[in-house]
Amino acid sequence: MDILALFDCLHPHVTATTRRQFSRIAWAMLVMTGRVTMLGLSRWAGKGGSYRTVQRFFATVIPWGILFWVFFRQHIYRANDVYLLVGDEVVATKAGQHTHGLDRFFASLYGKAVPGLAFFVLSLVSLQQRRAFPIRVEQVVRSDAEKAASKAKAAAKKRKVRGAQRRPGRPKGSKNAPKADGTFTPELVRITGWLDALLHLIAGVISLTSLVLDGHFGNPNALPMTRQCGMHLIAKLRCDAALYFPSTGPYAGRGPHRKYGPKIDYDHLPTQ
Repeated sequence: MDILALFDCLHPHVTATTRRQFSRIAWAMLVMTGRVTMLGLSRWAGKGGSYRTVQRFFATVIPWGILFWVFFRQHIYRANDVYLLVGDEVVATKAGQHTHGLDRFFASLYGKAVPGLAFFVLSLVSLQQRRAFPIRVEQVVRSDAEKAASKAKAAAKKRKVRGAQRRPGRPKGSKNAPKADGTFTPELVRITGWLDALLHLIAGVISLTSLVLDGHFGNPNALPMTRQCGMHLIAKLRCDAALYFPSTGPYAGRGPHRKYGPKIDYDHLPTQ
């Protein structure tokens, strides 16, 4: 297959030289083994893919978000398919001290925070093809204030000493208070910007109704972010989360009105 022919659709957005370099690097990534490095790419790229060429390519400013969308629209998009927008964070371990965005991120594969780079990926998942197509990849770079707040939170958790055991039940004299609206953390602010840019780019072509995120976002703060973008959130609830139907029974005649009905049984969900 001629990879360069597939990249013809990118012509208005990148130069012919960049497309030619891109085709050599893409071919090398498809056939090479082991970890992908610039030196490894140059060894597998063959003629026209020297180490200096690889360096020049990665030093070029490229509008990746537009290229992902243009390639998807030209070669992959099917008008009759139903698509979901899925987001997830990927952590790649990295040694050294000078790489841009290098920090400690939690990696589920290791079960702990590891030094490396983090990338948040937004993909379009076709329900008919059952395949995911990355459509936007952004590097996660935390600010100094965000790092300081994270360290302070971890230190406070270590210093926390278990106090005296409180009596069960509601404290005497306490009153109902309205819950505060969900606040956007710096992480959610970053993701909101990426979502808005992507939705603006694909507007009028694909109508997205659902955003799928992992259990890290199954909280009251992520829901307003998703609704603000005009989508519904699909995420995993916490293990101790309990949902109830609203109460539909008659008023007992005394005491407060019942707010909650029967508890939802996840193993026997009603048809409606």
